[in-house]
Amino acid sequence: MPVPVGPEALVPRLRAICGDAGVLTDPAQRRTYESDGLTYHAELPGVVVLPTSTAQVAAVVRLCAEEGVPFVPRGAGTGLSAGALPRSDGVLVVTSRMRRILEVDVEARCAVVQPGVANLDVTRAAAPHGYYYAPDPSSQQVCSVGGNIAENSGGAHCLKYGFTVNHVLGLEIVTPAGDVVRLGGKVAEAPGYDLIGAFIGSEGTLGIATEITVRLLRAPERVRTLLAAFPTMDAGGRAVSAVIAAGVLPAAIEMMDALAIEAAEAAVACHYPKGAGAVLIVELDGPAADVDAQFAAVTALCREAGATELRTATDAAERARIWKGRKSAFAAVGRISPSYIVQDGVVPRTALPEVLRRIADLSAESGIRVANVFHAGDGNLHPLVLFDDAEPGAAERAAEVSGAILDLCVEHGGSITGEHGVGVDKACHMPDMFSPADLATMDLFRRAIDPAGIANPEKLLPTPRLCGEPPGVRTDVHPLVASGEAELF
Repeated sequence: MPVPVGPEALVPRLRAICGDAGVLTDPAQRRTYESDGLTYHAELPGVVVLPTSTAQVAAVVRLCAEEGVPFVPRGAGTGLSAGALPRSDGVLVVTSRMRRILEVDVEARCAVVQPGVANLDVTRAAAPHGYYYAPDPSSQQVCSVGGNIAENSGGAHCLKYGFTVNHVLGLEIVTPAGDVVRLGGKVAEAPGYDLIGAFIGSEGTLGIATEITVRLLRAPERVRTLLAAFPTMDAGGRAVSAVIAAGVLPAAIEMMDALAIEAAEAAVACHYPKGAGAVLIVELDGPAADVDAQFAAVTALCREAGATELRTATDAAERARIWKGRKSAFAAVGRISPSYIVQDGVVPRTALPEVLRRIADLSAESGIRVANVFHAGDGNLHPLVLFDDAEPGAAERAAEVSGAILDLCVEHGGSITGEHGVGVDKACHMPDMFSPADLATMDLFRRAIDPAGIANPEKLLPTPRLCGEPPGVRTDVHPLVASGEAELF
């Protein structure tokens, strides 16, 4: 194990790898990268590097490994769990300059891209051939495919089409030792352990993806989108339950409460129905005959559940207008609150009414407003906990409400995250979901790939320094790790 040096000692060699323009040392420039989208976690990175190729990424990581310097991968910086929070004693490896679409293979129905490619740009490249890329986070215009890989991002259409992990066929990765390894390829399935599945969602703790082969889907024959307004969240929830119980599988079912609607209206003038206690966006896609029949059924079920107004998009422009309020919801909350916490818990769909009522109770008891925006079809909640950080004690109360919401999710058989990842923000909640043995097993796997512990340290798994107490994760090194025989990649 090398004796760690400060990241500033690596600057001359980093410049030899990435060029002068690819290494940032000026404090003002580094400040740009002090946080991801979760800005209340921030730290000035020791050095920022912006490689343009796999070879450069590998050389940077090898140098970090040789000198015992931690590194943190970062994509577009749109993450919401502080997964790309830099370290003052480390190197921040930013892949935003690696943004080439290397291939669109129509016959194999896949595309090969670099990690800095924006999510939506994959669909833009595939669209002329009649294909698209299904994962669609709300930030898809700017979030990177590499970041989606790290967090296993989802999006509005994950109800029908699944998450990033369901759409990745192959990866080229740089391991924490600086080796370049390929996993999978263009084939749909490969024998052996699912190392691609293990890497996706590992939040940069197992290395850096430098080339990604993604599955492309044929564009559906028909897409129909419905906006339904309800007097209450309970009424909207009844509609969701009725649609799923009827055997209809929409591409997306999204819900927003009155406070979220207010924020979206202030930000983007989405013109949702006035006075609605909740709105539901239901999108169906597939063969025209099937979509039309299902759309009629969904419309009838919404009316039966008490919808006060129904709007149907007649073309792509109207569909985009319906989605505009939902896609802008997170940023829009800044119009009605100076500060807010974005949460990302998951509950079984049947538990939604009870959990939403409990969230309302938490809000009333604490005096902290909570706006609800969520993927209603699969129970992925995005409560936005609003507070004024200029008010004494408000930030602490908001954090308590935020943590209590995660506790509610776990209590009802859910998860502390659905698509935003764990990062730093939720690492201390991992023992709420997992036993000490579970966490030790995850730690053992991580150590097998990164025995030196330099790949995005103190993310994903709880650590005593972050959580203030022993998290139950093993601190000893497994004999195979110590002997160097546990190299999985």
